[in-house]
Amino acid sequence: MTSDSEGMLWVAHWGGWQVSRWDPRTGKQIDAIHVPAEMVSSCVFGGTTLDELYITTAKRGLSEKDLKKQPDAGGIFRIKVNVKGMPTYKYAG
Repeated sequence: MTSDSEGMLWVAHWGGWQVSRWDPRTGKQIDAIHVPAEMVSSCVFGGTTLDELYITTAKRGLSEKDLKKQPDAGGIFRIKVNVKGMPTYKYAG
């Protein structure tokens, strides 16, 4: 899960084929980004202006049949979004 500069939450859905964007004040889903992999594991903003969403996925628990249907499972996806993310804190130590 990560947040953007507007205070919205972005949630990776393990087993859900997507990352969704939520308004924490209302509890309502605002948007969803579907990916060609079932096991969506994480998301984070990146790029020089923090307007790219990086989405990681996994192959864990998928059968050979499942993997044939989703050959990109286990990959990383990048999508340009219309909102900027928040900078992350660097590890100091």
